[in-house]
Amino acid sequence: MGLHVGCAMWAHKAWAGRFVPRAMPAGERLGAYAGWCNAVEGNTTFYATPARDTVETWARQTDPGFRLLVKLPKVVTHERRLAGVETEMRAFLDAIEPLGERAVLWTQLPASFGPSDADTLGRFLRRLPADRRRAVEVRHPEFYTEARATSLLERTLADANAEWVPFDTEVFFRKPPVSEAEQDAWAKKPRLPRRTRALTDRPIVRYLGRDSTEETVQGWRPWTEVVAGWLREGRSPTIFVHTPDNDDAPALARRFHDDVRALVPGLDPLPEPEPVEPATLF
Repeated sequence: MGLHVGCAMWAHKAWAGRFVPRAMPAGERLGAYAGWCNAVEGNTTFYATPARDTVETWARQTDPGFRLLVKLPKVVTHERRLAGVETEMRAFLDAIEPLGERAVLWTQLPASFGPSDADTLGRFLRRLPADRRRAVEVRHPEFYTEARATSLLERTLADANAEWVPFDTEVFFRKPPVSEAEQDAWAKKPRLPRRTRALTDRPIVRYLGRDSTEETVQGWRPWTEVVAGWLREGRSPTIFVHTPDNDDAPALARRFHDDVRALVPGLDPLPEPEPVEPATLF
């Protein structure tokens, strides 16, 4: 039984001096972040396949139990829509190989990828290496609102032992934005119904709160109950906590873990992070 929690990135300007040291080489940032959280979203791989030696540094900075949700490149998911991508996927899989079991292959699909594309998704997933965990995030509304489309996607994912990754934005969209960060998220984030059904033994959830810590915490209360239930069933979930600016995300992720642990006392606590040295004049 284990719960992994994390953020949308492992390096953020607002974290310097609070969660990680102010001055830190790029090759050490993931390791510093991993002192706070035991999972992270790998969004940078969406824009370009990383060099293998870069990925090797990621592996060296994390222990084998760390989880890295590695987003497939946009040329695969958005430009080619999972078809004719053998060359690109071979290069990507070779690059992330050093991560071993830390890596979860994250197929995030555009909103235009709908039920009529389910066969394409199934063929793509079945061609992925059998030893790689895979997770799929869809944004076409029919997958959430039409029972037939929901069942079709669930069967497609189950046949490939893939998890459905919901992005819960319900709390965020309950009232208009009140800051620049919230306005930016308002324009970019998907508006889809909350989904709480797990398909595998390793469910994954992305949750978006508000600028307000109180509203963010109140909004995740239903998830603490769901996650506690998953843990009691023997599942090992991963929860990513987002806010519009993500300035306090590492602390919030740990707080979510604490809230679940209050419901599941047998859950091991997260290790205490190393203290951040205060800035000095000399």
